[in-house]
Amino acid sequence: MRTKCIHLFPLLRLLFFCNIAQAQPSTIGYNCTAANQTSNSCQTYVFYRPTPPDYLDLASIGDLFSVSRLMISNPSNISSPSSPLLPDQPLFIPIKCSCTAVNSSITISYAALNYTIKSGDTFYRVSTLNFQNLTTYQSVEVVNPTFEPTRLDVGDVIVFPIFCKCPDPSQLRNQVNYLISYVFQPSDNITDVASRFGSTEAGITAVNGDRIQPFDTVFVPVSRLPNLTQPVVPPAAPETTTDRKGAVIGLGVGLGVCGVLLILVCGAWWYREGLMKGRGRDGEKQQQVKMGNGMMKGEQVNLMADVSDCLDKYRVFGMEELRGATDGFDEKWIIQGSVYKGCINGEWYAIKKMKWNAYEELKILQKVNHGNLVRLEGFCIDPEEANCYLVYEYVENGSLSSWLHEARPEKLSWKTRLRIAIDVANGLQYIHEHTRPKVVHKDIKSSNILLDSNMRAKIANFGLARSGCNAITMHIVGTQGYIAPEYLADGVVSTKMDVFSFGVVLLELVSGREAIDERGNVLWASADRVLVDGKQLTKLREWMDESLLKESCTMESVSSVVSVALACLNKDPARRPSMVEIVYALSKSDDFFFDVSEDGFSPRQVVAR
Repeated sequence: MRTKCIHLFPLLRLLFFCNIAQAQPSTIGYNCTAANQTSNSCQTYVFYRPTPPDYLDLASIGDLFSVSRLMISNPSNISSPSSPLLPDQPLFIPIKCSCTAVNSSITISYAALNYTIKSGDTFYRVSTLNFQNLTTYQSVEVVNPTFEPTRLDVGDVIVFPIFCKCPDPSQLRNQVNYLISYVFQPSDNITDVASRFGSTEAGITAVNGDRIQPFDTVFVPVSRLPNLTQPVVPPAAPETTTDRKGAVIGLGVGLGVCGVLLILVCGAWWYREGLMKGRGRDGEKQQQVKMGNGMMKGEQVNLMADVSDCLDKYRVFGMEELRGATDGFDEKWIIQGSVYKGCINGEWYAIKKMKWNAYEELKILQKVNHGNLVRLEGFCIDPEEANCYLVYEYVENGSLSSWLHEARPEKLSWKTRLRIAIDVANGLQYIHEHTRPKVVHKDIKSSNILLDSNMRAKIANFGLARSGCNAITMHIVGTQGYIAPEYLADGVVSTKMDVFSFGVVLLELVSGREAIDERGNVLWASADRVLVDGKQLTKLREWMDESLLKESCTMESVSSVVSVALACLNKDPARRPSMVEIVYALSKSDDFFFDVSEDGFSPRQVVAR
């Protein structure tokens, strides 16, 4: 019944607009100027109601609004961010509101939210159903002039302008700190809305006028967020005498059946023991449960079932192949940690040895396929030692970290570094934008970026990667110097933590310095002092890798990359750019142009200008 009601809302809205000569608000949004807003941007909130089937948990709603579950649960008075929601449960969702010029004649106030088009989506459907009329399809068309509403492709990223307003100076003087965006419902009246939010009728009409119609976005002035009353899940009904009697009878029958089965199992066991006495000691040993580091035979079957989806996609290597390829896993073949270099049938591979915890990594690697990600070739399970081996393509030139931070006769040119940055950005854009659910790598760092024979970059090591965004975890993992502040403080897992780590890598590429020095100082903490007005070039030259100063790269190019890095390192995750924006910004550099030969870049390559 609820779903039918949802689909009736757009029809009701159409009827209202057909019968009202002057509808509010404007279908393209709310005009704003410097005079009616206190600043260019502010944080405010929208009132949102969960709806089935897609938006009944904070994770999915957080993905829709590009915020974490914690950022919704705190203002909404929800104690457990992971709990399921009830339909129409009240929520406050934070948004960043700004005055934005959409063309030469129109400037409107909205929060820009990126939405990836799925099958069946239209501007109208997403505006009315997903965003519950917090915007209009007309406004979406105005903000996205390069997209044709009738020719949307799955995967298109569309900006949906969520209507909002910031308090003006007069409102701030009257203790109006927020203008909450609320969609007026057919059953609402101004008195009830004012009471619900702790506002006043006069305050609401002063901001919105007195011609408020159903499905208009109205702005409710408040000094502070009201304390939302959340529904309580009713306790389970107590057992009746009849239920208890039935349960006792059922328990008795169940115990009787279990007793018969136990007798049969014991008989089968004695029969098996009699057969085993006639077998040799070696055969008996194979049937025993392995102790220590080994695994039970049943466990081996379960592990193979876990990776059954991978069997037709990846090669299953034998243990003898891997032992032969690495001379019995001799230390001389170690690349790093527990990763070995090995040759099988004339092909070189990187063989990663791990205890059985590779299922998550395999599950993620199954759904990614991109030239800037290290390719998984196959795997092997060793039941004797309870180990799993992941076999990757071998990337010849090692890690970016070794090129930047170890003594080498050759240094990376600026053009090569820029190409590496764009390669990594492309790889991250792929896992953030083209996987469902989105993949967060969680450990982007220079040692996890490998360079092939053409000095093209590939992202490696998905051991910490997770599917899904805006989750909260209490188990913080990662590498010091690259960890985003919100993840370290609150355990917030989102694509924006990869953006932060990528910003640190950009600083490494420019400065040649490590992400954390011997004294424990992190590189990003002092980066904002590099671009100082009036002394920008001097500071930047002092901070750059000395080898780059000998090249003919333009300082404007280096400065623009540092600017991108600083944007990635913003302490507010919502203000960090997406990887789509980063790829575009880096590709505009004056020192980057597509004249790459078939041999690719060489480490010594210097751009001729």
